[in-house]
Amino acid sequence: MKARYTILLFLLFFTAFSANAQFKNYNVKGGIQYYQLLPFSEFSAAYSFLGRGFLDFELTNSIAIEIGAGYGQYETDDDFNEHSSADSSSDDHDHDVKTNILPIDVRLKFTPFASNNWNPYFYVGAGLEYYNVTQLPSTINIPEYAEKDKGWTAIIPVGIGTEIKLSKNVLMDLSAGASYPFTDQLNNFVLGEWEDAEGHLGLGLTFAGSDDCNTDEDKDGLTKCREEQLKTDPENPDTDGDGCKDGEEVDTYKTNPLSVDTDGDSLGDCDEIRKYSTNPLNKDTDSDKLMDNEELNTYKTLPTDSDTDNDGLIDGDEVLKYKTNPNLPDTDLGSINDGVEVGRGTDPLNPDDDLPKPKEEPAIKVGQVVLLEGINFATNSWEITSLAEDKLELALSSMKNNPDVEVEIIGHTDNTGSRNWNMELSLKRAESVKEWFVSNGISASRITTVGAGPDQPVTTNDTEEGRFQNRRIEFKRTK
Repeated sequence: MKARYTILLFLLFFTAFSANAQFKNYNVKGGIQYYQLLPFSEFSAAYSFLGRGFLDFELTNSIAIEIGAGYGQYETDDDFNEHSSADSSSDDHDHDVKTNILPIDVRLKFTPFASNNWNPYFYVGAGLEYYNVTQLPSTINIPEYAEKDKGWTAIIPVGIGTEIKLSKNVLMDLSAGASYPFTDQLNNFVLGEWEDAEGHLGLGLTFAGSDDCNTDEDKDGLTKCREEQLKTDPENPDTDGDGCKDGEEVDTYKTNPLSVDTDGDSLGDCDEIRKYSTNPLNKDTDSDKLMDNEELNTYKTLPTDSDTDNDGLIDGDEVLKYKTNPNLPDTDLGSINDGVEVGRGTDPLNPDDDLPKPKEEPAIKVGQVVLLEGINFATNSWEITSLAEDKLELALSSMKNNPDVEVEIIGHTDNTGSRNWNMELSLKRAESVKEWFVSNGISASRITTVGAGPDQPVTTNDTEEGRFQNRRIEFKRTK
C-alpha cells in the first residue's frame, strides 16, 4: 500500500515538472477536490477520505493564495491494543477508529514552471482542523481509551501537484502531499510522543472565470487584450521568433514584436541587443555611414565605434570615400596614418608621399663660384685629406645628378713661399681634385683647372688659422 502511494507521488512530481508549454493564469479560480487519505498513527491505516472546496487568488504570475475547507473521515484499525474476546460473528471493522475531520486552511501556492497545458505547483500552508471521534473498537480493555475525544487542532499542509487544462475554463487537478496536525488524538489513542498525521493523493476540478482579458497565457509580459491590440500571438511568448519576448520588445526595447529585424539592417533585434550591443532601432548605430550588418559581416569593423582603427577617419568615409582600410590606421604602411595624410592632402594609398621629400638646393648658376668648406690642404701639399674627401662626396653626387654641368676647379694657397711656387702649387691642388673626380666616374672633359696662387685670400694670412683657410679649393660653374 505505502509503495503504491510512493510511486504515484513520484509520477505526479515528475509529470508536473516535465511540462514544457505555457499555462494560462486567472485572477480567481475555485474548485473541489477529493483526497484519498493515508493515515499515519499508532494503528494501521484504513479507508479514509476528504472532500475539499477552495478558492485561489493570484498575487503574481507564479504565486497564489488558496483558501479551502473540507469534510472527511480519518479511519484506522486498532491492531495495537488487545481487546476482549470478540464474537465470532464480528467483522473486520470492529477494531476501527473513525474520526470525522473538518479542516480549514490557507495555502501559499507556487507555480515556478508554469506551462501551456500544465500548471505544476507546490504549496505550504497553515490552518485549523476540527476532529470528532465517532467510533471506537467494540471491545476495549483500556478504560481511559473508551472516552471519545474531539476538539480543534492546528494543521500544516504541504504538497505538490499540477493542473491540466481540459477546456478554456475547466482544469483537472492532481496532487499529492501531507497534513500534519498538532494533536495525537485523531485515533483517540496516545502512545509516547507520537502525533497522528496523514498523507494524501488528490483528484479535483478547478473552474476559472471566463474573463481572461488581463491574463498572460504565454508569460511574455503582455495581457491577452494587449496582445490582440498589437496583433501578437497570445499563446507564443516570442511571436516573431527573434529571441526576445513580446513584452520585452514592446515595453523595454521599443522594437516591433511582429518583425525579427525592426530597423532593417539584416540583424535580428535580440541579436543586436544581447550579442552585438547595437541599437535595434537604428541600422547605423555608430552613425559612420555603414549599416551595422555591413560592419559586422563585410568590413569586419565595430558597429558601435565610428572609427574602428582610431586613425581620425570614420569607417564609412574610409570605405566609401577614401578607399582606405578601416581596420588599419596606416593603409599604405608608409608610417603616416590615414587621417593625417587626408588632412595634409597626401594620398593615404601611396607610401611614397608619407614623408616629405628632401628640400632641393637651388641650382648653381653659370659663372657662380662656390667654396666647399673643409676642403683644405697642408702647407706645400696638394694631397687630399680624408675630411676633404668626405666633402667632395657631396660635389660628386651633384655632378652625377646633373650630367650637363661643367665646372672649373680653382686652387688657392696662402702667402708662404715665393709667388711662382704658390702659383704652381695652387694648380697642383686643382689638378689633384680633378683626378679624384675622374677616378670616381666623372668625365675629364667636364672639368678644367686653374691655379690662383696667393692672390685671392678669403681671410688674413697673419695667423695659422687664416693661412689654413686660404689653402682651399673653389668650384665655378662654366656650363
